[in-house]
Amino acid sequence: MKISLRYALIVLTSLFCVQSFAQNQNWRERYQVKKKDTLYGIAKKYNISVDALIDANPEMKVDGFELKKDSYVYIPYASASTSNQVAGTPTRTPVQTAKHQFSGKSVRIGVMLPIHNVDGDGRRMTEFYRGMLMACDSLRAEGMNIDIHAWNVNIDADITNFTKQPGAAKCNIIFGPLYSKQVHALAEFCKARDIQMVIPFSITGDDVSMYRQIFQVYQTNDRQTNNSIETFLKLFPDCHPVFIDCNDKTSSKGNFTFGLRTRLESHNIGYGITNIGSSDDVFAKQFSNSHQNVVILNTGRSPELTLALNKLAILKAQRPELKIKLYGYTEWMMYLGIDEAKFHEFDTYIPSTFYYNPACPRTQSLMRAYRQWFKEDMQNALPRFALTGYDYTQFFLRGFAKYGKAFKGTKNQNPWAPVQTTLRFKQVGTAGMQNDFFQLIHFMPNGNVEAISY
Repeated sequence: MKISLRYALIVLTSLFCVQSFAQNQNWRERYQVKKKDTLYGIAKKYNISVDALIDANPEMKVDGFELKKDSYVYIPYASASTSNQVAGTPTRTPVQTAKHQFSGKSVRIGVMLPIHNVDGDGRRMTEFYRGMLMACDSLRAEGMNIDIHAWNVNIDADITNFTKQPGAAKCNIIFGPLYSKQVHALAEFCKARDIQMVIPFSITGDDVSMYRQIFQVYQTNDRQTNNSIETFLKLFPDCHPVFIDCNDKTSSKGNFTFGLRTRLESHNIGYGITNIGSSDDVFAKQFSNSHQNVVILNTGRSPELTLALNKLAILKAQRPELKIKLYGYTEWMMYLGIDEAKFHEFDTYIPSTFYYNPACPRTQSLMRAYRQWFKEDMQNALPRFALTGYDYTQFFLRGFAKYGKAFKGTKNQNPWAPVQTTLRFKQVGTAGMQNDFFQLIHFMPNGNVEAISY
């Protein structure tokens, strides 16, 4: 079965009016309605029955539906039972692409996430799901047969009601859930049927250490903090660290700054401590003339970051001979529109599991395609959820197509060069797979940006 997933346009519109749904997509192309078109005429044109056309376009079942010029309808493949119901029209062959690396490869996907328009979770997961659909369409063009079933599993849902739905037990991979309280039941369901389970977002709990079917993408704050500390020590073994207290009483960065200072002391590495409110002279005394200074703030917030960058700019103007680098936090990626020039000026390294690069041609192409498909732009969020869904789907479907059940998503099995979000898994004991990817986004003084993975 060769599919086209542009039916998502209808599904993602109609799902906002319902609490749960399942879909099985098998669409051949999208047809733009002309002035005098009728349902019968369109069905005859494509050698399908009127009933098949209506089933492919559920909004046609709504009372009062009328075909409108320039609207779109979705054309299903003609089945053996319907291909002879309309005579006199030759069967149309779907357009073939030059790529056939996945010819004969089939995968059945389940999506159990809150796909709705009720709150922020639903809107974000809707965009994530749209990215999945775009990735599936790309893989279809390379010859992969894909069958998707999606269910709107909101925060109050009993997920066992969805695992009982037709199609759930036949999935090869299920993406979900979003909420921790739904993980155990879905993990038990997947374990009993040997279904791979991808948990794409934040989850509390250690189910990944108990179920070998689980791929846990989310990394805890402790894991990311430890990776950040270890990477700092490897990258700057001979530096002079300078910690700047930014007087941010809401800061959650104490675990990192305290942990890093403890490790520096264990390595007999000295460091400076100063305050963002100190006088310029007092502030400058904590910097080394002979070593590379690496500045660490204790905040991820924009106002304090801007003050610190301005303070460093004054220092650099007064003492241009100083060598200064900046080591930051993932949250700083949200402030590129404000501080990117300063990040380059101070040779900044930002730990992050993703990098959204709006100047990248691949990113631009996907954003244009998203706008064309869904008649709106992606949400202004970091990371972009549609790109995340696109990357995750490409990663897992390509991996399973190549390795089957032996796919673990490890560094040696990396099947996909990501647009935004990289995945790399390590096994937790003898159980599931935990994403362990860590990188630094380096804003170089020459204006370039590089991603350094560890």
